[in-house]
Parts: sequence; C-alpha cells; structure tokens
Amino acid sequence: MGVVHKRHVTNKHRFIGFVLIGLLVYILSNTVDEWKSFQGATIAVYVVAIASIILLTGYSGQISLGHGALLAIGAYTAALTQIYLHLPVWICFVAAVLVTSLFGALLGSAAARLSGPYLAGTTLALAVGLPSIANQFSFLGGEQGISFDAGWPPLSFGEAFTQYKWFFWITSLAALIMMWWIQNLLRSRYGRTWRAVKTNEVAAELAGIHLARSKVLAFTVSAGIAGMAGALLAATINNVSPSAFPLALSFSLATGAVLSGVNTLGGVMIGAVALVAIPEIASLVADRWSGSESVASLLPDFIVSALLILTVFLAPKGPIEKFWSRHVK
Repeated sequence: MGVVHKRHVTNKHRFIGFVLIGLLVYILSNTVDEWKSFQGATIAVYVVAIASIILLTGYSGQISLGHGALLAIGAYTAALTQIYLHLPVWICFVAAVLVTSLFGALLGSAAARLSGPYLAGTTLALAVGLPSIANQFSFLGGEQGISFDAGWPPLSFGEAFTQYKWFFWITSLAALIMMWWIQNLLRSRYGRTWRAVKTNEVAAELAGIHLARSKVLAFTVSAGIAGMAGALLAATINNVSPSAFPLALSFSLATGAVLSGVNTLGGVMIGAVALVAIPEIASLVADRWSGSESVASLLPDFIVSALLILTVFLAPKGPIEKFWSRHVK
C-alpha cells in the first residue's frame, strides 16, 4: 500500500513538473525573438534525440554512433508522406515514428547478435552511408533535398505569433509528450527488463528474459523516438537534405548524451542546451579575443572536448546524478 501511495505521489510531482515546464515554454515564446525561438525549437529536438540514445545506451546497454541516420529516416519519411500523400502534419509525424521504428527493428535484429565496438561500428556505418544513398534517388531531392512544411500558426494567435514561435510550440509540446511517455515506459516492466539485461545478461536470461527480443525492442523504441526527433527537425528547418544530417550530427548527439548523463533522463536538457549554446559561446569568444575564422571554427570542438573530459572525470554518471548523490540523502 505504501509503495502504491509513493508511486502515486511521484507521478503527481512529475506531472506538476511537466505542467510547469509547459508554462515556462509558453512564457518564453511570448518574450524571445525569432532567433531565440529557433534555438528553443532546436533544443527541444535535441532533447528528444538525446533521450532516444539514453534509452538505448543507458538503460539497454547498446551503443549507437549512428542516431543521426535514424533522425534522417524520420525526416525523409515525414516529408515524403506530406508531398505524396498530402496528409496533415501530425500524421506525417506518426508515419515518421512508425517507419523509423520498423527500420530500427530490422537493425536491432542484426544488432542483437553484436555488442560493444561491433555494434557501435555497425551504427556508425549507417550514419556514414546514408547521405550517399539519399543522393542516388531523385525523389529524395539529392543535395538540395525536399521541403517539409509545418504550416503557419492559426490566425487567432495574432500577427505577433510568428512562424518560428509556432515551430517552438510544436517542438516543445512534442518534446514534453515524448519525455512523459519515455519516463513512464522506463518505469514499466519493459524498462526494468532492459536494466536487468544491461546489468547482467546471464542473470537476466536465467530469470526468463529473452535477451534478443529485449534488445530488439529497445532498438525499435529508440529508433522510433529518434524518427520523431528527425521529423521535428525537418519541421523546424523546412528542409530535408543530406547536409542536414551529417556524420557530425551523430557524434554531437552522442556527446550530448554523455554531457546529460547517459544513465538518466534527468539531465537531458543540459546536453541539449549545451549542443546549441557551445557554437554560440565559441563564436562570441573568438570574436572578442581573436577575430580569427580558424579559431572560431576550432573552438567549439575544443570546448566540447574539454567538457567531455571534465564530465567523465568529475561526473561520470552525469551532473544531475552527481548533484543528487552529494546533496540529497
């Protein structure tokens, strides 16, 4: 009885937290300019994308260096669904999740036989090869890509409510819904199963857990979430092309997961904000102290490397876990 009551209180607090975040997003959307709205939308996209990696790696124990490719699959699916089937935007998002989940299931079936660097190498090969594949088919638009239109805000919102604020709303609402769903999923029997497999595969198998099925399911769910992030990114930039999903995107998302704390969803906002803020901070520092374009181009990588080293040494489980372990008894 006490456990049920505690779980009810925890869910209530979590719901209140999500409502407060939604209220904060509403306030920010009415106070920030166009550029900040675009950055806010990008942060929301990264929140969903990083969460998909944390689910796969932190909870299931499978390493992926190719999640940028899964975002691309989701983005292309959403755009093609809109162009050829003329369906509403929200159905395009659903299609992106379903198709990317199917692709993740196929990839997960192969990945279930691999582990460690072999699995990471397989997903990395996907991220490397996907752009060249996209260039081979004319209906994918080649280097120019294809468009994806998330539409304009309702007229009832007023003229001051611009399109970028609309993107900020769409991506933030989607991120809140996805994070709520992921949190509940990880607290279900599926999440407990993934953690058991990650902790000790032999013990999990002896307990009756089907290892391959568990790994495939984790990859499928993670891919679907990544596909949603890709569709949201396409809506934000209005375009889907190979240049929007380079190999560097996969590395950036993996970096964001490490900075967030790969074993918990609590710090996902930290990683997402860092990915958006670091290039801007580097540009400001370079302009102020050197003015050199070469310094400006190299400084973001230097800052990311320094943050990764500091995170690994000072907070290997992530900044949020570090805070809770030190200040909360």
